[in-house]
Amino acid sequence: MSPRHTPRGKPTLTTERLTLRPLTWDDLPELEALDADPVVMEFLDRPRTADEVRERTLARLDPTHDAMGLGYWCGLERSRFVGWWLLTPEGPGLAEIGWRLHPWAWGRGLATEGAREIIRHGFETVGLERIVAETMVVNARSRSVMDKLGMRHTRVEVRPWEDPLPGAEQGE
Repeated sequence: MSPRHTPRGKPTLTTERLTLRPLTWDDLPELEALDADPVVMEFLDRPRTADEVRERTLARLDPTHDAMGLGYWCGLERSRFVGWWLLTPEGPGLAEIGWRLHPWAWGRGLATEGAREIIRHGFETVGLERIVAETMVVNARSRSVMDKLGMRHTRVEVRPWEDPLPGAEQGE
């Protein structure tokens, strides 16, 4: 990665409706509620316990990612937590983008709006060369966001899972 501007941690990003600020431990109650919701977790995993979310939050707050201008952002609409977005390193010049929103925020274009700003930051500020995403084939909502972002489908991969989610046989 050769940034156009040297990042100094993750900046707060704004869109027309969202404030995307770096995720902090203060967001833990919201993260616990999000990951405990079976509707939110339908294509991701089983709902998680508070202890599991705390353990995952430690990795989400990785200071090495933050120093590169990457990591996790908390999304707020008029100060209300709607979910989070991520842009995490996958290799030189490469990062993965993702998002997780409360169901009441679905269908309003917020996932796409936040992801567009994260992508802009990744290319323009961080200097990424490529940004990728993945989701289950059956996750039509996330696939729609990826399409709206102009992402190109490259392959389907069927992975062996110990306890597969419904639809896993169709791949990711």
